[in-house]
Amino acid sequence: MKQKETLLNTMGINIARASSEDIGDEHVGTSLETPLREDAFEMDDELKIELIEKHFREIMHVMGLDLTDDSLKGTPHRVAKMYVKEVFSGLNPKNKPVAKLFENKYKYSEMLVEKNITFFSHCEHHFVPIYGKAHVAYISNGSVIGLSKINRIVQYFSQRPQVQERLTMQIGNELIEALGTDDVAVIMDADHMCVSSRGVKDTTSSTLTSFYGGKFEKDEQTRNEFLKYISLER
Repeated sequence: MKQKETLLNTMGINIARASSEDIGDEHVGTSLETPLREDAFEMDDELKIELIEKHFREIMHVMGLDLTDDSLKGTPHRVAKMYVKEVFSGLNPKNKPVAKLFENKYKYSEMLVEKNITFFSHCEHHFVPIYGKAHVAYISNGSVIGLSKINRIVQYFSQRPQVQERLTMQIGNELIEALGTDDVAVIMDADHMCVSSRGVKDTTSSTLTSFYGGKFEKDEQTRNEFLKYISLER
């Protein structure tokens, strides 16, 4: 055991092994905010890519892969660039979409529903994909938002290590703030590859989470109308 701990320490890895093994495959959540260090963005993207590439190369080496092979030698850089610029780009607040509102001149007072918004995220426990559909609704209080901004808000909070419950709440709270109304609803239906590709290997189950604010929370008729809309066939 001492030899293994020494090896890990020389690689710069400090692991609270007892606590992680105790948790195992249990579903653990922390808070509404994504857990980030205070200095998370002091390092620029290019340096992050350089360091992730270095460390991922070491991971591949430890697994015994031949990094001189034409198919593998570019993988560490591709993974590093993907992490920083794509699948985890939602960690950086500079990538947060600006939600511009417009006056509701046509006085539309019913709920607006945007359903089947495709999203891709990653489980923060195993760093494997979560993917599915988000369904979003709001009732205008005098302003409307460009439809694509709803998709971008879903995408922004998805592109970080996540748990689905937090992701759903982050999207709901952001829409309330952006739209200036509490009348917001979010339902997310997702497949988790930490369930389907490892562990129990269940490929048929999906996970649903919901967020209801304002009238959607207080008025059953409003909530049921939303649920009816998202169940309609195209």
